[in-house]
Amino acid sequence: MAHAYTPGLKVTDSTVLRKTRRLPILGEVLVSLGEDVEPFTPVARTDLPGDPQTVNAAYVLSLLPNEVRSALTKKEGDTVAKGEVIGQSATLFGLLKKKLLSPCDGTVERISDVTGQVTLREPPTPLEITAYISGKIVEVLPKEGVVVETVGAFIQGIFGVGGETFGTVRFRAKAPDKPLVAADIDSDCRGTIVVGGSLITGEAIERAAKLGVNALVAGGIIDTDLVKYLGYDIGVAITGHEDVPTTLIVTEGFGPMRMADKTFELLKALDGKEASVTGATQIRAGVMRPEIIVSGCVSRKSKGQDVGSEGLVPGTPVRLIREPYFGQLGSVVELPPELQVIETEAHVRILKARLASGEVVTVPRANVEIIEG
Repeated sequence: MAHAYTPGLKVTDSTVLRKTRRLPILGEVLVSLGEDVEPFTPVARTDLPGDPQTVNAAYVLSLLPNEVRSALTKKEGDTVAKGEVIGQSATLFGLLKKKLLSPCDGTVERISDVTGQVTLREPPTPLEITAYISGKIVEVLPKEGVVVETVGAFIQGIFGVGGETFGTVRFRAKAPDKPLVAADIDSDCRGTIVVGGSLITGEAIERAAKLGVNALVAGGIIDTDLVKYLGYDIGVAITGHEDVPTTLIVTEGFGPMRMADKTFELLKALDGKEASVTGATQIRAGVMRPEIIVSGCVSRKSKGQDVGSEGLVPGTPVRLIREPYFGQLGSVVELPPELQVIETEAHVRILKARLASGEVVTVPRANVEIIEG
């Protein structure tokens, strides 16, 4: 039988993880090779250039462009304060004086003798990046960042919103097919990662945001609840930069969707442990999935080694990702090697999968996603 592989979500109790923490522009690395770090440890910092502001000095001062430079009280590289007089001129035999005021704090970046415009640069914004996970620095990228390595539990979701956050896992799920409701969230959940079952309800999101919950994790979410939470309709090409108080991660899809048993049981076992999570999702090239990482978890089976995937073979757990079985879980029963014609008249490779209900269905291999471990 030919080897087959379909990318999928990874769910494992122990794997070797490496996270590259890189600055957007060159800066300063704050840690050393071999150093142990925690999620909040600063590992690199830089200053992001401020926004430029351009003023038409020639127009304001009623001068020719090549006369502007001599009328300014500041030269290129000088600092300025908002409202400060940075240039002046006199007209009508000195009776009418005009002043040029700085529109912002910053520095004079450029004076143009051709256009008579002055470009000011607002003050830089300090940027500091943290390690995100507990682990060890295994590589230093000079002036750029570092690579952090850890061994731990790793769970990927299918979609999320909100950025990186940290907290203790609070397992509040009654069952993998039961929703997370507002009553499941109390003051003890402040600053934690709350785990539910099949659905993050709109009421649960509102309560979590009000109480200061760092993240919610469950099988699915209703799209209208997501839009209400964000205040706008979101595209799923890339997320993670939303200005929201609580990061949301769904492990199965949209709508009420039973959480996969493997994911459910692993999250249950991680109750009370410290986790690093992010809702960042990218569907295009360079795919990113929302994730939950708990450092320091080493199973007896893996002993700290990464768990590989054998690809699609009989027994492989899968999630079906197209209608009419969208979101259902099952396992591979058979992988016929010959191409078969489907409804669209395309010739594709198919597989037979046994669903949780016991029904055996035939679907294109491209319509399934491996649940990796």
